[in-house]
Amino acid sequence: MGHEQALENYIRATNTHDFGEVEKLLHPGAVYWFSDKTCTLISDIQAYFENSWNLIKDEVYSASDTNWLAVDANSATCIYRYHYEGFYNGTLISGSGRATNVFVKDANQEWKLIHEHLSP
Repeated sequence: MGHEQALENYIRATNTHDFGEVEKLLHPGAVYWFSDKTCTLISDIQAYFENSWNLIKDEVYSASDTNWLAVDANSATCIYRYHYEGFYNGTLISGSGRATNVFVKDANQEWKLIHEHLSP
């Protein structure tokens, strides 16, 4: 699997709304910078994801305008526009923002997400 497939798998896992699927793609040292919080522990990242899924039901997350800024044998960094759509208190909502993702290869040479920065 290449770095581009790693991003696709990450988005697909996010849309399962099952953190167990997301966690399989995370580096143990992952750091997330959300617009309102920094998460440095997998348990904190999980709580943030699950809270978001509870607030916005049936959320669908997607990416567009992906640009891979730097890629080498062991790391890859991309920026993209993220989009989401789902139901908040029974009303369909949607939004978008900017994202930066950094992937690294682990000891098994598998691409893992080590950093995500989201901003509105």
